Amino acid sequence: MASGTETSGSGDIGRTLELLWDTGRRPSRGPRPGLTLERIVDAAVEVADRDGLGAVSMRRIATELGTGTMSLYRYVPGKGELLDLMLDRVQRPSENPADLGDGGWRPALHALGHATLALYRRHTWLLEVNQSRPILGPSALDGMEKVLTRIRPMGLTDPELVSVIVMIDGYVVGAARTQVYEREAERSSGLTDAEFWQAQEPVLVKAMSSGRYPVLASLSEDAFGTGFDHFEFGLQRILDGLEVLVTARRAAADPATPDAPPTPDAAAPADGSAAPEQPA
Repeated sequence: MASGTETSGSGDIGRTLELLWDTGRRPSRGPRPGLTLERIVDAAVEVADRDGLGAVSMRRIATELGTGTMSLYRYVPGKGELLDLMLDRVQRPSENPADLGDGGWRPALHALGHATLALYRRHTWLLEVNQSRPILGPSALDGMEKVLTRIRPMGLTDPELVSVIVMIDGYVVGAARTQVYEREAERSSGLTDAEFWQAQEPVLVKAMSSGRYPVLASLSEDAFGTGFDHFEFGLQRILDGLEVLVTARRAAADPATPDAPPTPDAAAPADGSAAPEQPA
């Protein structure tokens, strides 16, 4: 993954919005009638996926399409505007309603988390883009509309609903960055993850036997193993916390509502035995 950060909204905002929403004038047909804005954006995404965002330039995209650089400028003013078109293109939501899970808000957010992680893994260059001020095109708004429709029954305020989406995205970005960086480290170093840790094993074994780290030394052998799904564990804990909030809001809105069932963490023990009775 190339170093450096690009920023969304760095081009001509008005022109970008015209291109995203198809409200500007179309270029007249020139010597390459097969050239379209959609083909240009698709080619740019393919270059970024293959060679990184730093490889995307008007000259490079023109070469990929077999045309002159000046031909591209008749469709898009420059790389700043092209980047925003690329961002909206890769965020195009699925047309399959089942991709947001079955049921209520929790399956929807769970599916959103995994879909967003998959998006960042497919297009690792997204992690190089500062999207704190995004240009909102049809794909971005379509996706947000679908998610908000599913989670509105949570009964939260509108700012809180937006914050829920921001929360999930923030968690996923952190996890995606770690996963992508791990793959990049393996590629650039030539060492697999297992080989990397095996190289440190002699020193770590000695450190654990020194008595300086008693808690670390007491951990089970699988504590740092690859079999545990850290992403899924963290996502479920976020959803558990939201469920507590949703239950509390519903109870406050309707005092006659019976006590809610225990949250997943308060369920019966995993060994199947009955949970201990609580004192009166």
